[in-house]
Amino acid sequence: MAAGKFKSKKEFVEVINKLFTIMSTDPKMGPKLAAARVPQRWEFSDFGLVLNATYADPKTAKKGHFLRWVWGDKECDWEAEVEMKMKSDVANKYFQGKENVPLAIALGRIRARGSVPKALKLIPITKPVYELYREMLEDEGYDHLLV
Repeated sequence: MAAGKFKSKKEFVEVINKLFTIMSTDPKMGPKLAAARVPQRWEFSDFGLVLNATYADPKTAKKGHFLRWVWGDKECDWEAEVEMKMKSDVANKYFQGKENVPLAIALGRIRARGSVPKALKLIPITKPVYELYREMLEDEGYDHLLV
């Protein structure tokens, strides 16, 4: 299997849930992402999966969580301001800081719709996740996903 490739759809969901938990609970990143209030819809075309993510309402959120997300569209009760479509390996590279998003959009590796400028403003907020994601991959036995 090539480096940076997920073994299965199940592994992808498992890893991305862990990644979003990292972003949601990080004391610096989580509050900034919630304050930005940019609901997003991510479509991962090679696995036929959709992830909807948004900020958590502080009154109803799990303690220490600043984001909430659901897999699929049926359980989603918010409207996405930004929609991103990409393959899982592109998402993996992005979250490791190895994919230049504006370039990937220009080259068609990422298809974006909606308020793309708002989404691009989130990139500086999420930069700390690159290292945290790589550490999680190493610590939890996902070395094959490192790029």
